[in-house]
Amino acid sequence: MSPLPIAVDLLAVPKAVPEMRRTLRERCGGVDSPDLLLCVSELLTNVIVHLGEGTPVTLRVSGTRTGRVRVELSDPEPCAWPTLGTASGGDESGRGLVLVDALALRWGIEQRPYGKTVWCELRAPGPLLAEGRAGEGGQRRVSGVSESTRVSFSGLRT
Repeated sequence: MSPLPIAVDLLAVPKAVPEMRRTLRERCGGVDSPDLLLCVSELLTNVIVHLGEGTPVTLRVSGTRTGRVRVELSDPEPCAWPTLGTASGGDESGRGLVLVDALALRWGIEQRPYGKTVWCELRAPGPLLAEGRAGEGGQRRVSGVSESTRVSFSGLRT
């Protein structure tokens, strides 16, 4: 059975970033997926920095029919779109989306009536897409994110 797809409703707070990395590592059964972990971290951090701590988000990680892993992070702000930054050598921030752009095969933003979804697609380590069927069927809800981080936010459902 494949560990994908998964979906998590959570609050975008700093402690959610390492919690999501830990949760994804556990769900992926130790499969080496540093690109996946980095992209999830950067997309979640982007929400924290630009929309504010405590913003409710939904993170979805699924397989595609073309053998890729798709990461989607939905938030309730339809007008605040992320942009590729240009950080200078001494800057401590401003490289998140540049990293996603460098690691992802493709990425984009989908506007929704009540928010947006920033997504990226990555090459999948083989075991993540068991039998090439990840992404088919229903999503699994993930536990392991602390109660103070998790939130139910039905406004992002499509």
